[in-house]
Amino acid sequence: MTVTHTFFWRKLHSLSGILPLGIFLMVHLFINSMATLGIEDFNRGVALLHSIPYLWFLELVVIFIPIIYHALYGVWLVYLTKNNTLNYRYFRNWLFYLQRVTAIITLLFVIWHVAVLRFSEGFINSNLDFEFVRTALNEPVILILYLFGMLASFGHFANGLWSFLVSWGVTVGEQAQRTAAYACFAVFIILTAVGINALLAFI
Repeated sequence: MTVTHTFFWRKLHSLSGILPLGIFLMVHLFINSMATLGIEDFNRGVALLHSIPYLWFLELVVIFIPIIYHALYGVWLVYLTKNNTLNYRYFRNWLFYLQRVTAIITLLFVIWHVAVLRFSEGFINSNLDFEFVRTALNEPVILILYLFGMLASFGHFANGLWSFLVSWGVTVGEQAQRTAAYACFAVFIILTAVGINALLAFI
């Protein structure tokens, strides 16, 4: 693979983590957060989402294909990466390492999440409602797995957002990158708070 091709695929990998996957993460979190408003509101939100015309096509093009590409290329990058956190114990170097760790955890979590909720009953689960999710999350093991999976996903996204801003030339200079780091950490905290609040609404 030439340098030009490598540059292109890395840029596309970085972009796909924000658009469309980052947007999908926000929409998914918003729908889950409707559980805080009550059973009927959550079920109404899920029903509205499932009533979108050509949903299967949108899921394939906007969600599954980008996820598959981002995951496969990400695993390839993890394989190529030589971790040197013991030799260079800088904070940013540790974040670089954690980005690879959370990538694997997030990938396993997404596969498990889709298998449990999206394709658990036949080919496509058509009975996804508040009661279905509440029954699943009232199992302590599943709840803990979801909690760790969410934390890994949010951490991976927030750290990836910082890397995206740097690699795409949005934040140039040490001060800009430091400010972006604080902002991305705030994104992680907000996503975590919203995600945990949504989980608790089902319990």
